[in-house]
Amino acid sequence: MNISQEKIDNLNAVVKININPEDYQPRVDKAIKDQAKKAKIPGFRPGMVPASHIKKMYGKSILVDEINNMLSDTLNKYLEDEKLEVLGQPLPKTGDEKEYNWDFADNFEFNYELGLAPDFGVDFSAKDKLTQYVIKVDEETLAARIKNIRRSYGKMTNPDVSAEDDVLYSDLVQLSPDGSVFEDGITNTASVRLDQIKDEAIKASLIGLKKGDELILDIQKAFDNDAAKVAGLLKIEEETAADLKSNFRLTVKNVNRLEESDLNQEFFDKLFGEGTVTTEEEFKAKITTEIETMMQQDSERKLQEDIFQYGLDKVQFELPDEFLKRWLKATNEKLTPEELEGGYNDFAKNLKWTLIENKVLKQNSIEIKYEEVFELAKARLGQQFQMYGQGIDEEQLGQYAVQYLQNRENANKIFEDVKALKVFEYIKSVVTLEPKEITYTEFTGLFAK
Repeated sequence: MNISQEKIDNLNAVVKININPEDYQPRVDKAIKDQAKKAKIPGFRPGMVPASHIKKMYGKSILVDEINNMLSDTLNKYLEDEKLEVLGQPLPKTGDEKEYNWDFADNFEFNYELGLAPDFGVDFSAKDKLTQYVIKVDEETLAARIKNIRRSYGKMTNPDVSAEDDVLYSDLVQLSPDGSVFEDGITNTASVRLDQIKDEAIKASLIGLKKGDELILDIQKAFDNDAAKVAGLLKIEEETAADLKSNFRLTVKNVNRLEESDLNQEFFDKLFGEGTVTTEEEFKAKITTEIETMMQQDSERKLQEDIFQYGLDKVQFELPDEFLKRWLKATNEKLTPEELEGGYNDFAKNLKWTLIENKVLKQNSIEIKYEEVFELAKARLGQQFQMYGQGIDEEQLGQYAVQYLQNRENANKIFEDVKALKVFEYIKSVVTLEPKEITYTEFTGLFAK
């Protein structure tokens, strides 16, 4: 057997494997004998089927299987011995396939394309400067949060006339272009929330309505062509909602208003437990702390995103793009050319970041221990239990974590999450973080740019 490599360039290579009869014949003979011992064929006693009979009946398929096994074993060992870091998996080279007789006398030649990982280094240091946002609670954000909490614990009323933030329980009937009712058109009874109306003129027209009032509603304009919201309101498919051009007649059946809860001791006790908060000032301080905690998490996520993009911009290297596109197509047969081209840039970005992460770990001898994977799995599962209001003790949580990590897909995901966190923490520790105070409103505006 002979195996050789032809390097096309720094990112692409072809591995050629030659297999002769003396290489595969012993393996094939053994496989045929093993099959003869297990075969159950009429006319022969179990275990007494002649090997020649098995070879005559199944010889070619056994030969194909053994050649494929040899190729896999040989190629994997070659990559390991040569310490070749490949991207994706080797692909059979197209265009130079040979026809074989498969008669146990063929000399086989197989060529595989390799996509090679680029050679690069990473050098994050104090010279690298990133902004760390310190988000401050502004009055607008605090007031909005307090309003939502008070409404969550408030009571429903039915005023005579609608006002801002009310809900109109209404009949919606599809109209023809001439204003008449569309025959067999869309009809639904739904709750129209005024706080979700995007068009200010339409929102103003819905204020001051009472039970029985009617108006013509341009539903697409009202919701800024948000197909998901239109579909939910009319109980239709999102695709149908996206193409919908009709106006609707809205008839008010009822006006619903969620009154805000009073800022009294009963309300404070429901939120924080009996006697924990006793004044409006303490209540605002508690909510401010809650918002600041959420903002710290938001700031951390933003910093992670910025480090990701900064790292991609700083560490420049190429990928074997054409090979990777062929590999993606080979492993996703249903992938259309349009989907491949449209999604490749994001795939390449994530692959580049994975290579950068791996290089950071290797250059700095950062290890990922099982205990770290186990603890993150526990934390994630604990959060899920809390979401559903279920209490669970540490021992049970640990048992669930062990079971969860027995699934390879789950274990790989948590491992990758731990790796991402460790790389993030390392980069944070060596770069210069420049604090910048910013209001929450200003902070959310960063994502619209």
